[in-house]
Amino acid sequence: MEKNIIKTEGLEFTYRNHHDEKKSIKALSDINLQIEKGQFVVVLGRNGSGKSTLSRLMNALMLPSMGVVLVKGMDTKDEKNLWEIRRTAGMVFQNPDNQIVGTIVEEDVAFGPENLGLPPAEIRNRVADALEAVGISEFKEHAPHLLSGGQKQRIAIAGILAMKPECIILDEATSMLDPVGRKEVMNVLKKLNRTEGITIIHITHHMDEAAAADRVVVINKGHIELDGKPEMVFSNVERIKELGLDVPQVTELLYELNKEGFDLPLNILDVDGAYELIRKLAENA
Repeated sequence: MEKNIIKTEGLEFTYRNHHDEKKSIKALSDINLQIEKGQFVVVLGRNGSGKSTLSRLMNALMLPSMGVVLVKGMDTKDEKNLWEIRRTAGMVFQNPDNQIVGTIVEEDVAFGPENLGLPPAEIRNRVADALEAVGISEFKEHAPHLLSGGQKQRIAIAGILAMKPECIILDEATSMLDPVGRKEVMNVLKKLNRTEGITIIHITHHMDEAAAADRVVVINKGHIELDGKPEMVFSNVERIKELGLDVPQVTELLYELNKEGFDLPLNILDVDGAYELIRKLAENA
């Protein structure tokens, strides 16, 4: 049984300039990536690194220039797979206003299942389950445009959930939100991952969100630079900084202490762990 929900082999993508081939831009080069079912993966990279291009290739919104993208074993270049690929890997975008189509929350969430041609009773059940899963059942009869950014993004996620995907891909879906909205969305994603077993692929530039993942993939200039557990990736502080990225605040604190002569591990990402480490250090001083 295939354990990878998404797999890329020799993946390349070039934005073509048909008037001047010399001005074509290669966004991704030789991406070989395997994402297992049930993983929570964060993809990091500076603007222009290729991370958003990768997310769209995973959902067949774009097709590879070279290589292959397999979603649950289905080749995205095969048109007959398109509908099933979109059902398997749902996409949530940066601006929820671009994804919300209904004038009432429950109508918006029902849009996808209705297009699947499901019976009305099944649609109602899916809408209710999806709204409950993201914690906004009480807003089901509200107008989406009157809700907060975090609530709108949860509606967008509910609309994808109602399609019963096995994987949700989020392309900078928290970048327009305030800290409260970001926390709301991250709590929903962690819950869906842990209780529903849904694979999450989250493209972001927030390091604290990356620290909460099972795995972090860092892309730079169209190549995978780092790939591993968050504590392993972020312990490469100098390399991360060379790539124009930050590290979580806890890691930054330990890194700065080491510059002052301490010898602290950099693979601690949570505040409690860092506090305990520093407390012991003070006791032994």
